[in-house]
Amino acid sequence: MEGLTTDLVLEPGQSHDLVLECSDASLPHQPPRAEQAWAATEQAWRRSVPSLEHHTIAPRDARRAYAVLRGLTTSGGGMVAAATTSLPERAEAGRNYDYRYVWIRDQSYAGQAGAAAGAPELLDAAVRFVSERMLDDGPRLAPAYTVHGAPVPDQCELDLPGYPGGFSRIGNHVEKQFQLDCFGEALLLFAAAERQHRLGMDGWRAAETAVRAVTERWREPDAGIWELDDHHWTHSRLTCVAGLRALADAAPSRPLAGTCAGLADTLFEETARTSVHPDGYWQRTPRDSAIDAALLLPALRGALPADDPRTRATLGACRAHLADDCFLYRFRHDDRPLHEAEGAFLLCGFLMAWAEHQQGNTVAAHRWFERNRGACGASGLYAEEFDIAQRQLRGNLPQAFVHALLLETAARLAES
Repeated sequence: MEGLTTDLVLEPGQSHDLVLECSDASLPHQPPRAEQAWAATEQAWRRSVPSLEHHTIAPRDARRAYAVLRGLTTSGGGMVAAATTSLPERAEAGRNYDYRYVWIRDQSYAGQAGAAAGAPELLDAAVRFVSERMLDDGPRLAPAYTVHGAPVPDQCELDLPGYPGGFSRIGNHVEKQFQLDCFGEALLLFAAAERQHRLGMDGWRAAETAVRAVTERWREPDAGIWELDDHHWTHSRLTCVAGLRALADAAPSRPLAGTCAGLADTLFEETARTSVHPDGYWQRTPRDSAIDAALLLPALRGALPADDPRTRATLGACRAHLADDCFLYRFRHDDRPLHEAEGAFLLCGFLMAWAEHQQGNTVAAHRWFERNRGACGASGLYAEEFDIAQRQLRGNLPQAFVHALLLETAARLAES
């Protein structure tokens, strides 16, 4: 095996910058000077990250979340869902995945967070990438792509040691899935851009394509936000309702507005007919009567009003069945205690903070926000899950959608 080796001896108190540059082209004759590179990098980030002082609570953490999201976004606009692969969600359980791809849903969350926080660069990058994928693939939009817009490779294991409790894995089975809510999230993203007068002609063409896709495919079962077996997931349908209504409200004079409003009413009526639990909350599917934390989101996005009894009943059911010490779990897997099945989902914890704020429960909203804001590592990065029993991060990090919801919730809680 060929390689490069060097010995570097430092005296106590000394430091030395090592610049390693790998390229498929010829390197410049004059190598970069480390001190200049450090200074230029620091200056570029200072210019790029907004202060967020007047748009968010916890502006320092909001700025860090923004910086993470910008750092996960490539020059082509695509934002990877996480920077790592194969960090296990649960030791020796086979639940370790490769998230180094661009999920349409996660990118839409980041764009909407940027819009809410007054940070349009994230919004513009998301609109550009999602629009291009929508125009290329139409109703056959994949849930995720590589950063270059190519299909995600199929999942396989590497002959390499993995993180303790896991194994090395690349690729992702998401490339075989249909996720209906991606179209709804894309519509919400396009509506956010239109409200800020940042949706161009390609964006509107992509929005029209997304509306057509929902029209054609809303009756099909899908894998849903948690990428499980195909069902008629309530969250997926209500997210499409929210997206359709948001686009219609953002541009009421466009001919597409009437189409969106009518289709939203049809989806909502069908979902309300089949997927409301006798206790009044939205249940997971027409056949699964359990509560799911993802069902907090449609009301936050405008699928139905905050004072609708189903909104309040869903929030109450999440409090009663999925909460533990101001952390929230996605759903109950079985009869085990919540923490024995998986970690608390930080995305859901921030949704709970936002939902409490929407109901005017200011103290509860800030309690939820602060509890979940603290569930990070020493670097300030968040993973997907937090094991509240062992006080440990679980899964890949930094997990983009957690940082996106921290940023957006910090902006929403700053609103009166």
